[in-house]
Amino acid sequence: MAISPTFLPTMSLNALLSQSSYSSSLLFPVRLKSRPMMGCQSTPGRIVLNCSSSEMGPLSESMKIRQPRMSTTTPFRLSMDEAGKSRPYKWQRVLLKVSGEALAGDRTQNIDPKITMAIAREVASVTRLGIEVAIVVGGGNIFRGSSWAGSSSLDRSSADYIGMLATVMNAIFLQATMESIGIATRVQTAFRMSEVAEPYIRRRAIRHLEKGRVVIFAAGTGNPFFTTDTAAALRCAESKSNIFILVELDY
Repeated sequence: MAISPTFLPTMSLNALLSQSSYSSSLLFPVRLKSRPMMGCQSTPGRIVLNCSSSEMGPLSESMKIRQPRMSTTTPFRLSMDEAGKSRPYKWQRVLLKVSGEALAGDRTQNIDPKITMAIAREVASVTRLGIEVAIVVGGGNIFRGSSWAGSSSLDRSSADYIGMLATVMNAIFLQATMESIGIATRVQTAFRMSEVAEPYIRRRAIRHLEKGRVVIFAAGTGNPFFTTDTAAALRCAESKSNIFILVELDY
């Protein structure tokens, strides 16, 4: 499955997934950013990485978002065709990659509860439309292995494993936030932590999505030397998601 970049403006998830209408509502202070991975050519600007073939062409460049704004949680209605019948949404299963820095927002603490609640409400508005949502979280707000490797006595592998544990912390926090507003959520980790999360099993993850549950993938790929962006591209392909949205904090 090839991953091809598609230019889209930064906007709320329910607007993004609507087939024919877009909104000026904002998700949180982030930008969609390109990264070279899995054969995708790196292109400057904010992009959505499409995991399947798409006929959508380039759209206008969106403005950068620098100040926090809470997005609307009102779901979009399905657009109607000439016969008055509802048109399906372009994408039925999406994967959202949220960086650790995005979870921290502009606070000095590791996680900003307002940001996690904004994400939860936005995801809720999308799942109510019948769209399946998977999430991969980063851990840079708590610990970034590549930054610590070589310092003190940490080698790169040990530092990366600590970073993977940081992503699990973020995943559990985000899961708790989503469940507090009634979103059925499962966390799956790349290595076993059975007391706090399910192990990653591809078929089980897809089954959760089919049942309308949100699945949060944590611990990256489970291997050192690989970023969580790489893990997101991998999970996108494995879960047969239609689109991969890479979200990072915009300063």
